[in-house]
Amino acid sequence: MRKSVTASGIVATGPYAHAVESEGLLFLSGQTPIDPVTGKLIQGGVAEQTQLCFDNLKSVLQAAGLTLDDVQKVNVYLLDMGNFAVMNAVYEKNFSQPYPARTTVQVGGLPLGAEVEIEMVARRPKA
Repeated sequence: MRKSVTASGIVATGPYAHAVESEGLLFLSGQTPIDPVTGKLIQGGVAEQTQLCFDNLKSVLQAAGLTLDDVQKVNVYLLDMGNFAVMNAVYEKNFSQPYPARTTVQVGGLPLGAEVEIEMVARRPKA
């Protein structure tokens, strides 16, 4: 059974849930750098866009009662792999060791002209 999680203030740009929980796993939909106040893509480089993706994802995790420490797997989509080092520096600041598993790929395009999109899978700690 799927249980939908919605974070207040986070904009969904399509017909999807911010996250879905099933059997202790939380599957977070990809977040682009959409400003929750304006509902628009932020201006700025990959560092600023990556941090806003993390901020949005943290809001979704918080709505589910979880944190970045509960994240097991991350998928990062970059418009240009030349921005890998910049994204990676922001990524490293948001997580602590041991880091989650991660895949990073270059894509041909992202919604609304974003430079980066990040999705995650988290696990609820066993009681």
